[in-house]
Amino acid sequence: MPSPTAVSSAMQHKKSRTEKIDIRGLRYNVRHWGPEDAPAVFFLHGWLDCSPTFQFLVDALERPWHVIAPDWRGYGESEWLGRPYWFPDYYADLDCLLAHYSPDRPARIVGHSMGANVAGSYAGVRPQRVAQLAMLDFLGLKPAIDDDSPKLLGAWLHNVENGPPSSLYPNCEALAARLMEANPRLTEARAAFLSWHVSRMNADGTVMMACDPWHRVPSPLAYHVDDTLACWRRVEAPVQLQIAEHGFVVKRFGNDPPEFERRLSSFRDLRTVSIPDSGHSVQHDQPERVAAAIEQFLSRE
Repeated sequence: MPSPTAVSSAMQHKKSRTEKIDIRGLRYNVRHWGPEDAPAVFFLHGWLDCSPTFQFLVDALERPWHVIAPDWRGYGESEWLGRPYWFPDYYADLDCLLAHYSPDRPARIVGHSMGANVAGSYAGVRPQRVAQLAMLDFLGLKPAIDDDSPKLLGAWLHNVENGPPSSLYPNCEALAARLMEANPRLTEARAAFLSWHVSRMNADGTVMMACDPWHRVPSPLAYHVDDTLACWRRVEAPVQLQIAEHGFVVKRFGNDPPEFERRLSSFRDLRTVSIPDSGHSVQHDQPERVAAAIEQFLSRE
């Protein structure tokens, strides 16, 4: 597997810069690409991920943008809690991030997976704060097979008592191999880049994904899609949904047309884009197609 030097020489990437800001008492790491006077767009990453996941997508953008990509709390270089997380905190964190970077105008937002989950509901609760929203391969979760609340709470208590699960790798090369195993469309060069930039090295030299292991602990609360759809029905901004050919949207709802249509119809102004030959991580599999669709959708005014 290539070293970081070999990866850098083989792939020309647009340079990013980071800064630390205080968000609700936590030190947040925020990554920037592009000139600060260019039109701003927020990129929000998904579960068990962090801001460098968008590098290939940013590389594929043809026009100048000021991309603002935070590491969510407990991810990447943002502060880790070392204890269970509460999902609604992401909404409040996003509210503060937009107030900091876009206080005087509604924001353009691109969200992948969990990032789209947060942004979609937020856009319904704060419609005046979102100008446009692109959701990458997310249309909600499937109802839990077993949403017995006592069982969910019991499992959560078990994890709290025994500590969160974690996955360790002996080195970045082993992590890159695991990433390629999980996503056969991932090239060796991209896997090597991700293994160095979305990971954290421990004191003993082992490597883990750059996310607090507590994020792996399932919520003690059952997921109710009607709560999400109620938020989506209040979204006023135009929404673009990019659907990966082999992604989660198709896997979850491809064989259930009525439910698929019910969720799509929750948005007032929705346009869908199909991304061929891609899995859930469309920003890794087809960054050029994803970038072209985003740029066609986003206004630069």
